[in-house]
Amino acid sequence: MTTSSRVQAQAAFVLHTRPYLETSAIVELLTLEHGRVAAVAKGMRRPSSRLKGVLQPFVPLQVDWRGKQELKTLGSAEPVGVSGLLSGPVLMCGLYVNELVQRLLPPLDPHPKLYVYYQYVMNALRGAEDIEGALRTFEHQLLKEIGYGFDLRTVTSSQLYLFEPSENQFRVVVNPAKPLWGRCFHGDDLLAIEQDCYDTAAQLQAAKRLMRLALDQQLGERPLQSRLLFKRS
Repeated sequence: MTTSSRVQAQAAFVLHTRPYLETSAIVELLTLEHGRVAAVAKGMRRPSSRLKGVLQPFVPLQVDWRGKQELKTLGSAEPVGVSGLLSGPVLMCGLYVNELVQRLLPPLDPHPKLYVYYQYVMNALRGAEDIEGALRTFEHQLLKEIGYGFDLRTVTSSQLYLFEPSENQFRVVVNPAKPLWGRCFHGDDLLAIEQDCYDTAAQLQAAKRLMRLALDQQLGERPLQSRLLFKRS
C-alpha cells in the first residue's frame, strides 16, 4: 500500500518502538488521519539523539514523515498538549491498550474516531478516573472500528442472552447449562454496554467479560504480552 510521500504536523501517539540497524529504531504510531503508521527513526538510539526522549508512549505528539512505502522515514517529532508518565497498574493498562491497537488495527487504515477514543482512555489513565469504564469503552469502540461491533437492536432488558463469539451474535436463552454461564448476559447490561454507560459494578463486570470474549476471538491463539506481564507483576 502506498500513500503520499510527505506528511507534516500529524497528531500521533507512540504505540511501540523496536531496534533497527545499529543506531535507529522502528516506531509504531497511532495517528489521527493515517491510522497505524510504522516509521524509521534514524539515529534514535544514539546517546545524543533528541528523538530518544521525545518518542515515548502515552505522550501526545506532532510528527512529520516521508516515504511512499508502508515503512516510512520519520522526520521531526514534538510533544504537544498535556502529558504525564504512567506507572504501576495504570502503566499496564496503557501497554494493554497500545498492544490491542497494534494487533487489531491494519496499517495505514485511517480511524480518526478511534484516535479520539484513544485520547479519551489516555486521559482517564493519567487522571486515574473511571479507568475501568474508559477501558471498556475503548475496547467496544475498537471492535466497532474494525467491523466487529455488536448488533444489540433487538435486545430487551428483561431477557437473558448467550453470546456466540465465532458469530459475534446473541441469542435468547432460558436456564442455560452451567458451562455456558460465562457467555450469558442480562439484557439490561447489554443495553448499558451499547451506550458505553456503566452505572453499576455489575455492568462493568459484564462489559469486561463480553469484551474479553469478543477480543479473544479477533486476537486468535497468540496471547497479549501485556496480559502476561500484568500476571507476573
